[in-house]
Amino acid sequence: MQEVAAVEALNPKPPIEMSVHASTAMLAEVSVVTSSALLTILSFPDFDLWPLAWIGLVPLLVVIAQSSKASRAFLLGWLWGIVFFYGTCWWLTYPMIHYAHISAWLAYPLLVLPVALVAIFPGFFSVALIRLITRFGFAALFIAPLTWVSLEWMRYTVTGQVWNALGYSQAFHPVLIQSARWGGVYVVSFLIVSTNGVLAYALIRRGLRAIVASFGTLTLTAVIIAGAYKVPHGGLAGFSIESVVAVQPNVPMEGVDDPVIMKSLLNQHIELAVQGLSDAPGGLGAGRLVVWPESPMNFSYSRDLRLQSDLANFAKTNSTSLLLNSLEPSPDGGGYNSAILINQQGEKIAQYDKIRLMPFGEYVPLPRWLPGASSVRAIVGEFTHGNSYTLMPLGDLRAGVFICIEAAHPSIARAFTDEGADLLINISNDGYLGPTAVMRQHLANAVFRAVENDRRLIRVTNSGISAFIDSNGRVKNSTDGFQVTVRTWDASGYAHGKSFYTRHGDVFAYACALIALGFVSAIFMTKRSTIKRRG
Repeated sequence: MQEVAAVEALNPKPPIEMSVHASTAMLAEVSVVTSSALLTILSFPDFDLWPLAWIGLVPLLVVIAQSSKASRAFLLGWLWGIVFFYGTCWWLTYPMIHYAHISAWLAYPLLVLPVALVAIFPGFFSVALIRLITRFGFAALFIAPLTWVSLEWMRYTVTGQVWNALGYSQAFHPVLIQSARWGGVYVVSFLIVSTNGVLAYALIRRGLRAIVASFGTLTLTAVIIAGAYKVPHGGLAGFSIESVVAVQPNVPMEGVDDPVIMKSLLNQHIELAVQGLSDAPGGLGAGRLVVWPESPMNFSYSRDLRLQSDLANFAKTNSTSLLLNSLEPSPDGGGYNSAILINQQGEKIAQYDKIRLMPFGEYVPLPRWLPGASSVRAIVGEFTHGNSYTLMPLGDLRAGVFICIEAAHPSIARAFTDEGADLLINISNDGYLGPTAVMRQHLANAVFRAVENDRRLIRVTNSGISAFIDSNGRVKNSTDGFQVTVRTWDASGYAHGKSFYTRHGDVFAYACALIALGFVSAIFMTKRSTIKRRG
């Protein structure tokens, strides 16, 4: 070996050959990282190859673990994030192309900008991982899930969105997501990254001890998943609502401002509701609820006396309560995006004002002094956000109603349940994003809200996907997209007690962040001790 080293020292490789070798190695790493992102994309809707999530990160982890520089690890993690988030959220170009009339040749490149910003979180994960491996060796792959979950939680804290957190890839497989009752979607992400981490460790180390350690961790993961599925629910409380009629009107995204068209669409809503009520068990005396979704109809109940009269007549004639979306006035002269409840006597008895608004869709998150901000507000409009988790009284039942994108905010459904909601209802309009993967991705968020809070969830949308979701996350009797239809669901039964997640929220994510911070701190403490010894 010494003779070979001496010969190589006397005959170094030409710079060009070294450059080619480095370029080839970098290209290989980029290819592997890209393949990892593509595998993970395929595990999400609409591809639904969910098992790939449990192995998709392995190529990324192997490359990062063997990287020599933190800067290089960051770039590779950033690349992974760009490919992953672009591949799962490409549908954000749909409104740009179809409603803003931006050329597709411009819309798709424009999407790279926000994607590149969100992608820095996988980049930070990669840096943290290589630092931990430098300090603790390849065994640091066993603590990679702590860092991953910490950064998913940080992404939500910084951006207000945790869309397509890794755990959401398993949404339509109830057996695998029951642990969400303990720590939300973050626990499922933790288990997935744990599996990927131990597989990567076994591939790198390859020895018997590595295989045994990896097998033990995989067994523990399987036990946690099985245990969560078998854990009994909390106490039960019965309630009397028997039937829920979900109207999916498929109102078009444009051209509904004409009064004649508005009247025709209102009649369609009523006709579909009556059709659904005819299938409801129990007759006029039973507890019944009709739900209309969020849509471009822009009902304005408080301002429209004719609408008030029509809806009161409908509720009294059919002996049903009615829940609908309405643009309601706010004290500051603006408007709330609200859900209002009309009882069987035709009276408005409750109103919830949407708390988490859609950036650049319902408000403009730019300071007013910024040049051009007022112009953007004039185009987008600006709603006033609500601040109260108002429950909807339905006999002896209390329903928590949240609107559209609020399904992607775990804290909203949790707050409603903690306030006493027996049932969760999500009214939404996904039609402006077209017949794309967003429909099932949004449904996946709703599935997790049901499981996290151990509550049945009714999802009623303008253009799909409407569905009844039980407290285990099973999706039942869902609708197809962009179809005019109605569903009647039996809502009689029981509500369970509060889950651990409902009572304690994201304490699991906080614990992961705290422990990960401890490991990162150990790195800096070691460096400081080394510097002192050298000094």
